[in-house]
Amino acid sequence: MFYYKIRDYIIESVNELKKVNWISLKETQRLTINVILFSILFAIIYGILDFIFSRIILFIR
Repeated sequence: MFYYKIRDYIIESVNELKKVNWISLKETQRLTINVILFSILFAIIYGILDFIFSRIILFIR
């Protein structure tokens, strides 16, 4: 009984995964590079703003 539920779940999951529209390797690589570049850019901007605000705080003291 429990075995049949697990088996049916696995079969349905495999069937659903066959319906998924998977993106190509090229698209995956492009999107990965975009995420990495955005993360680096965000870190640089955040670092610059942190530096500026810390200098302002030190100047005010």
